[in-house]
Amino acid sequence: MDYFLAAVSIVISSILTNNVVLNQSIGMCPFLGVSKKTQSATGMGLAVTFVITIASCVCWIIYTFVLDPLSIGYLSTVAFILVIASLVQLLDIVLKKLSPALYGSLGVYLALITTNCAVLGTANSVISQGLDFFQTLLTGLSIGIGFTVALILMAGIREKQELYDVPKPFRGFPIALVTAGIMAMAFYGFSGLSFT
Repeated sequence: MDYFLAAVSIVISSILTNNVVLNQSIGMCPFLGVSKKTQSATGMGLAVTFVITIASCVCWIIYTFVLDPLSIGYLSTVAFILVIASLVQLLDIVLKKLSPALYGSLGVYLALITTNCAVLGTANSVISQGLDFFQTLLTGLSIGIGFTVALILMAGIREKQELYDVPKPFRGFPIALVTAGIMAMAFYGFSGLSFT
């Protein structure tokens, strides 16, 4: 029962109370860059979720079975970056073949997943927290879902903002930052949720 409550706590925390974008301000570049249209935001969210989940698990395996036993844990950042870059290249190839429209709409932001600090931050976080493999998988998936939820909500709001007369100094990026700040305050309201 305690393990189940810990799993529920990981999911709720990663999606709502400790959202990687809105509470930790990690991964802001794709969050602000791709959140203009809901379709591209959904595609980017799914791509980031895939990369975070797989990268967290592969990095956990590499650290647990290679780096830690050989006492070369100091190489973890280099190893994790290589894993993330390889996964993004794989995703790039798959999207180019299977969904050229989505590939075109994501543009340069697909390559930016490699340098998205949310991906590397999640991989480092699961190691520093001492999570087991299932918890690592759940954490990566939940953080990716939280990123996707925030991205889709932001895209929906920004699409609505196109319909309204926003004062000239606030048009474009400034209103996006104000919106992100208001969303962060709204998500802060979830901070009291706890299952442990």
